[in-house]
Amino acid sequence: MKQRIHLIRASVISAIDCFYPQFQRIFDLQTFRYAACGGSNSLFDICLYFITYNYILQKSIVHLGDIAISPHIAAMMITFPITLFTGFVLMRYIVFPDAKTTSKRIQGGKYASVVFCCILLNYVFLKLFVDKFGWWPLPSKIITTFLVVLFSYFSQKHFTFRVASMVKN
Repeated sequence: MKQRIHLIRASVISAIDCFYPQFQRIFDLQTFRYAACGGSNSLFDICLYFITYNYILQKSIVHLGDIAISPHIAAMMITFPITLFTGFVLMRYIVFPDAKTTSKRIQGGKYASVVFCCILLNYVFLKLFVDKFGWWPLPSKIITTFLVVLFSYFSQKHFTFRVASMVKN
């Protein structure tokens, strides 16, 4: 099983890195990998959101007992945990592999705090764009994703997956 995981990791890195030479003047390798993994995961999230909102929920309010959840928020609640997991795996093993020296428990706690902030940002932006501004849900989701990805990148790089600097003696 570990061999398969290492093979998949190597294949993903190889596929991403083959496009890097065209962008090396713009990005360092880590930022390029983040953009590739984050962009792919965001596209995956948007596609899942589209399918969930339009075909699974059929744009209908979700009733959970006395609670009514609007379809655009319910779609976010359904898709977010899936892409949260795929995003963490990509970030930990593809983008920030040097951070694997940090214990999974500590890193997991940090990642959970960033994710909690991302959930709140997703909720607030979707409510603002759809309910207050009257924008369509899909464009609202795309804009929300862009804003949350910016927050997530800086939080992950400087907080969750930060590599301790070597101290000179």
